[in-house]
Amino acid sequence: MDGHIWDTIAHLARRFTAHDGERGLDQAEQWTLQVLKIAEETGEASQAVIGVRGTNPRKGDSHTWQDVHAEVADVVITGLVALARMRPDDAAEYLHRQLAAKSVKFLGDKRS
Repeated sequence: MDGHIWDTIAHLARRFTAHDGERGLDQAEQWTLQVLKIAEETGEASQAVIGVRGTNPRKGDSHTWQDVHAEVADVVITGLVALARMRPDDAAEYLHRQLAAKSVKFLGDKRS
């Protein structure tokens, strides 16, 4: 399943890169905008949590936890696309190495 996810992510990354290239954006601009897109998606996830908790009196209970789950998935997908755009040749392997290096701080050798 992991390979299928990365195939889809790579296809999305190529599509967005082609679209931005057609608009005349250079690589640094493309990467910058993709990272900003992660921030936008994170904001939408935050907005959904606020909606679940009903803490905005003007909007009330405007979201469900299912909405939050969908928004968090959008954050993850957008992050994976960003990584694939920046590292088209080794995004999956790079993520694997980063996950291993960072998780050892919390899990030690216990990765179950």
